[in-house]
Amino acid sequence: MGFALSEMQLRSSAFGPGEAIPRKYTGEGEDVSPALEWGGAPEGTRSFAVICHDPDAPLVKGNTYGFVHWVLYGIPGSAQGLAEGAAEYTAGTNDFGNPGYGGPMPPEGHGVHHYFFWVLALDRELDLEPGLTLWQLLEKIEPHVLGMNRLVGTYQRQ
Repeated sequence: MGFALSEMQLRSSAFGPGEAIPRKYTGEGEDVSPALEWGGAPEGTRSFAVICHDPDAPLVKGNTYGFVHWVLYGIPGSAQGLAEGAAEYTAGTNDFGNPGYGGPMPPEGHGVHHYFFWVLALDRELDLEPGLTLWQLLEKIEPHVLGMNRLVGTYQRQ
């Protein structure tokens, strides 16, 4: 299938589509990941991956752009979401250089940024090592993506 939107739905009890992400989930707050729930995964889904990316960050590194806030994979196909502050499953490396979630924190005076939370449904359980970057993960899972969708929230530094 490649990377194209599907019928899957992704939502959060913390914020709605296009809404501001509460401070609690940012680098200026408690810096915990928001709860996410999804449904409508394609038939044959065996696992999921979740990422959060800020394409508004003024960064270009090699062939990549923006800033990666979260890379999480190895989520079983039976999962229907993640609890707030989720620490289960396999953490990749965010662009802060840390494993797990690192909340929104755009540069001061940089205005509103958009944060794309993605859920990707995969056709198999992949035994991937911890610490993959977003770009490494995407390279490994691309042939296995059955469907995906996103929830976009916003944040502006206080």
